[in-house]
Amino acid sequence: MSQPSSQRLSLSQRSVLALTAFSFLAAPLSAVAQQRPAVLAAPPPVALQPVPALSLPATPQPVGLPRLQTQVSCPALQQRLLAALGGERSVWSVSVADSSGRLLADVNGTQPRIPASNQKLISTAFALDRLGPDYHLSTRLWRLPDGTLRLTGEGDPDLAVPQLQRFAKLALGSGGGPGESSGLVTLQLAEEPAQAWWPRGWNPADRAYAYGAPITRLAVTSNAIHDAVANPPARLQALLQKLMVQQGGKARLALVSATTPLPADAVLLHEEASLPMYGLLSLANTESHNFTAEVLLRQASGTWDLDQARQAATLWLTEQGLPTEGLRVVDGSGLDRANRLTSRLLAALLLRMDQHPYGRQYVASMAIAGQRGTLRNLYVGTPLQGHFHGKTGTISGVRSISGVLDSPDGTRYVSAISNGASAPNTTIGQVLRQAQTAGLCPAV
Repeated sequence: MSQPSSQRLSLSQRSVLALTAFSFLAAPLSAVAQQRPAVLAAPPPVALQPVPALSLPATPQPVGLPRLQTQVSCPALQQRLLAALGGERSVWSVSVADSSGRLLADVNGTQPRIPASNQKLISTAFALDRLGPDYHLSTRLWRLPDGTLRLTGEGDPDLAVPQLQRFAKLALGSGGGPGESSGLVTLQLAEEPAQAWWPRGWNPADRAYAYGAPITRLAVTSNAIHDAVANPPARLQALLQKLMVQQGGKARLALVSATTPLPADAVLLHEEASLPMYGLLSLANTESHNFTAEVLLRQASGTWDLDQARQAATLWLTEQGLPTEGLRVVDGSGLDRANRLTSRLLAALLLRMDQHPYGRQYVASMAIAGQRGTLRNLYVGTPLQGHFHGKTGTISGVRSISGVLDSPDGTRYVSAISNGASAPNTTIGQVLRQAQTAGLCPAV
């Protein structure tokens, strides 16, 4: 399988510096960090007499949000899309909706397809809704009651040597483990087991490339240099050992399970925060960064057990009232070919998220035709330039694009997925231009 160009673009933005045989370093994309709001402690509970349990009705669906209709309502656009797809209609799924929920045109819209990186539209919507726009990933250094230190992480894609230098300095100044002499610290690295580093369905050949790097909690430069880092904990240990020696100390490093609970009286010594949510969303959607999308899926679900995370994402989609027939969420990035989505689901998700309280952040996280991200070189000098925010997707035999389109007749939510088309890029351009045509589907 060829390497998706979107992943090469994403990783090339990181300035990678080769220092020693121990490490290759990359500067973080940003030093911006935004703290989450403080949570006030609840007052102590008051003892009350038990009362009979009430049978409450189910929570009603939100009132006033448009839902995607099931009947095509714009025959003129429908005919134009059928003409654009031509004899390859059977390998395409295309859905176009407007802001009132009208299904303007739909070709095979309920046929499940391999979505490639359009899968990230689900992961990022789920994360934004669950975690909010101010959320950031954290890497933390703790001191345990016996003096041992522990480093925990949440998969910050821009964790790099500058942050590790600060952790090393603080660790050396915070003492060691039980019975250790001055200058020697015992530092635990809390990490996922090796069998959980990749989704099971990822092609083994992809795992050698930067876009298929392992998904770990303590991931220096997203576990990628020019290619994937095969053993991230070993690399991290080598880096930390070297940094501590440079600062006049040394450490005894040990791996522990990320599920090992912290003692109740563990002390937080230092925290390094990732980019806030808008930066993480942009990495995942604008630059189609697989690692970030996978981390967001796990953090949004509250577990790094991928089976449980994908079940949580599926449940969330159902709770939004979206058409989930044929849905199969397998990973967060779309690199697994077992994922299945419909174009109608993606159009409905885009419609729902554009009405969401954080909808502006969601749409702003996407690439822009002719201007930014994986769409920067497409549709330059056409009416689409600057007027389509979208997410691309490309793996072998699959081409997809879904997003929000400005048209003279109002906003359009477009999803087009091909599994086996001969010239998908040309067809996608025709689909978008037809959806943008004035007068075909006037507002009612």
